[in-house]
Amino acid sequence: MTCSKFKILAVSLLVGSMGQAALSFPAYAGGQISLNLAPQNSGDADLFSTGMRVYSLYRNLKSADIRQFGNGNAAGIAQAGSDNIGFIQQRGNGHSASLRQTGNRNAYGIFQFGRNTRSDVIQDGDDGSGATVSYGW
Repeated sequence: MTCSKFKILAVSLLVGSMGQAALSFPAYAGGQISLNLAPQNSGDADLFSTGMRVYSLYRNLKSADIRQFGNGNAAGIAQAGSDNIGFIQQRGNGHSASLRQTGNRNAYGIFQFGRNTRSDVIQDGDDGSGATVSYGW
């Protein structure tokens, strides 16, 4: 029975010391979380692309459109092919984004919020679609 109590005490001390070690590291002051949406089959890609095109009509966006609200933001879109649509919207400060589309009938949107996010997307081929939503702190 004494051996069992000793094991419980040893495990408790080990777990307790690990908790202290985890608490002693400094907190990371900045970061970014991103969600990338990319349909996996042609039916979903068509539906997603249609949604992006309806959104662009609703917002009165062109085939390539960049809208930035904040300071110190940078963005660029390059397109080769026909009927591509790409847009970048940034709200906050210090964002960086680029979108390169080659091929035909591609649709992609980059949405960044908060501060200091970075997104670089290359979309090759035909009939692709997707979106990236990022938040930085």
